[in-house]
Amino acid sequence: MGRIRERMEADLELKGFARSTRKDYLLRARHFVAYYGRSPEQLGETEVREFLLHLVQERGVRATTHRMYVAALKFLFTVTLRRPEAVAAIPWPKIPRTLPDILSGEEVERLMSVVRSLKYRALLMTAYGAGLRISEACTLEVGDIDSKRMIIHVREGKRGKDRYVMLSPKLLDTLRLYWRQSRPKGRYLFPGVFPTAPITPSAVQKVLKKAVAAARLTKRVTFHSLRHGFATHLLEAGEDIRTIQKLLGHSSIQTTARYTNVSRRHIARTRSPLDMLGTPAARAFG
Repeated sequence: MGRIRERMEADLELKGFARSTRKDYLLRARHFVAYYGRSPEQLGETEVREFLLHLVQERGVRATTHRMYVAALKFLFTVTLRRPEAVAAIPWPKIPRTLPDILSGEEVERLMSVVRSLKYRALLMTAYGAGLRISEACTLEVGDIDSKRMIIHVREGKRGKDRYVMLSPKLLDTLRLYWRQSRPKGRYLFPGVFPTAPITPSAVQKVLKKAVAAARLTKRVTFHSLRHGFATHLLEAGEDIRTIQKLLGHSSIQTTARYTNVSRRHIARTRSPLDMLGTPAARAFG
């Protein structure tokens, strides 16, 4: 893509997109250009439609992947090429609303116990104990852990928003043990191969995949499962949903409310209107 790639990368940065999102958008745009072997300036709505149909019909990409391609191409044509008419009629794919598998408390403990590396175990405990996304956990800095106020400063989360989350005393003990053992150099709490750079999400995902197999978990487990577990277990423990919303960094309460659909205890505590018939509470029904 040459100069257009450079322009798109600059546009993404100016718009404030996260580094991982910028990388993903550029990759999807490159796939599109490589498919035709021509400059995107020579392509338009017809080519975009044909490419997306190729992805869905021939490659069988999932709806979430399809949506990412649509987002990347809309950005490329609308912002970088300034040709919004080329993608204005391209529809957004409908994403199926599936419920995630939620690990039980015992399963979380089992998963943590099989991770031999203290560094990776501390990172996974941080993700579950504070409800962090993988990018947030990997880029935590040493100064983000405030043991005096018992909070963690999460910097530049989704959409570039900062937030504070609780620092678990149990997690703090593990982080102190990890610090004494490893003494990480540089600013990052969990550095990668080079001390000046954070650990990569791919490295963490590889360790997690091995841990899931070692723990013999049959549920579908991803790094985000730890965040799902954090939210669901707080809800089941009686925490207010708006507090959970703030801890997760959700802009909309509707995003957080989906955890009420996967919390068995929350569902079990909900009183059926059948049980209210014939009681004063039934007056609300008219």
